[in-house]
Amino acid sequence: MPVVFRSGNLKFYFYSNEGDPREPVHIHVRGSGANAKIWLDPVIGVAESEGFNSKELSGIIRLVIDNRSLIRKAWHEHFGD
Repeated sequence: MPVVFRSGNLKFYFYSNEGDPREPVHIHVRGSGANAKIWLDPVIGVAESEGFNSKELSGIIRLVIDNRSLIRKAWHEHFGD
């Protein structure tokens, strides 16, 4: 489970086994007992969420937008595609 970055109590990561065929680029987020999955492709958006409220999800989306280049780079380096 490569951790791409952290922000406060949030951990942004992906799983090494992301399905077969692999799903489009996305990031998982965990913090304070809550978790979410955020798509980067085809557009940035919430795929699923449990425990985050709408204000927290808005902040998470902002962090993903601000770090999308880092997330994409880590994804492609890890998966080699």
